This record gives sequence, C-alpha cells and structure tokens, in this order.
Amino acid sequence: MVPTSEIKKGLCIRYNNDIYKVIDFLHVKPGKGPAFIRTKLKSVTSGRVIDNTFTSGHKLDNVQVITGRYQFLYKEGETYHFMHSEDFNQIHVLENLIENAQFLKEGAFTQIAIDSSDSTPLSVELPASVILEVAQVEPGVKGNTATNAMKPATLETGAQVNVPLFIHEGDQIKVDTQKGVYIERVKK
Repeated sequence: MVPTSEIKKGLCIRYNNDIYKVIDFLHVKPGKGPAFIRTKLKSVTSGRVIDNTFTSGHKLDNVQVITGRYQFLYKEGETYHFMHSEDFNQIHVLENLIENAQFLKEGAFTQIAIDSSDSTPLSVELPASVILEVAQVEPGVKGNTATNAMKPATLETGAQVNVPLFIHEGDQIKVDTQKGVYIERVKK
C-alpha cells in the first residue's frame, strides 16, 4: 500500500481492476478543503490514458512491474510464444495483450511487462517500426510514381498496409507499428 503523498512518475498501481503507470501528477492544496492529487494514468495492459483525482491520505496498491526484452518465437492459435533474451525462459501471451500483433515477425524483439507478484504478462510493446517484406501487391502503372496515390499490399506477416504505387512484391518496407502505416522503402 502506498499513500497518495508518495505518488511519483513511473509508479505502477492497481486501480479499478487494472494496472496503471503514473505518467504525470500534481499535488494540489487549495486554500479551502482537503489536499488532493491530480494524476494522469496509463493502463499497462491496454495503453489507455485516464485522468484521475485522489484525495490526500488515500491508499493505493503498489504493483511491481518487471519489463524485459523478449524474442518472438512463434504463434500457436491465439497464443504467442516468446523467449527472454538473457535467461532464455519462455512465456506465452494471449493475442489480446499485443497491440498490432499483425506486425510481429518471428525473431523480432519486444518489451514485455510482467506483474512480479504472479508472473502474469501484462502487455507486449513492439518496436516503433519494423522492416517487413511485401508478399503481395498489385503492379504499379509506369508513370504514376509522381503522385502520392497508394495501393493495398499484403506483408509477409499477413498484415495489410497501403503503400505507394512504386512498391513491388519482394520489396522491403519500414512500417510504423503504432499507426500501422507505411514509412519508407528499405534498400537491400
């Protein structure tokens, strides 16, 4: 249990049946009435950000969250299997905990947050961008490279993104994993 007076950035707390990380806080002592703490909390499991106010003296459950670097091994149904990069322990994570899992390529490294009290995986954070090969795309028409028109492409992981007309099958492209959009073509 942590009193609200000890709230600080980076602290992980259990609140409303979820685990949140304190992004920002402000201790307010009005001239009239009790003190309170305004917080901005980010859900470790869903990434959703909420604003919340706690009264002074409120007790919060502190959660120890361990973040580690894991390599994606393979997918089996709705379960993704990962291996810790230092001690080689393997864990499995359900697909609903992985945001934009369609960009996860075998061998890719991720950051996984784990609740240290029961070793439950809380979230999987993909790198900001990944390099993937275009598996299927309609051929571009010669002369249409000057416009910023886009066409759909299927990547090696099965993900679909819109790419410029000059992209061909077999090209390597960089994709933003947060927005799910094409960034650039990668030279081989």
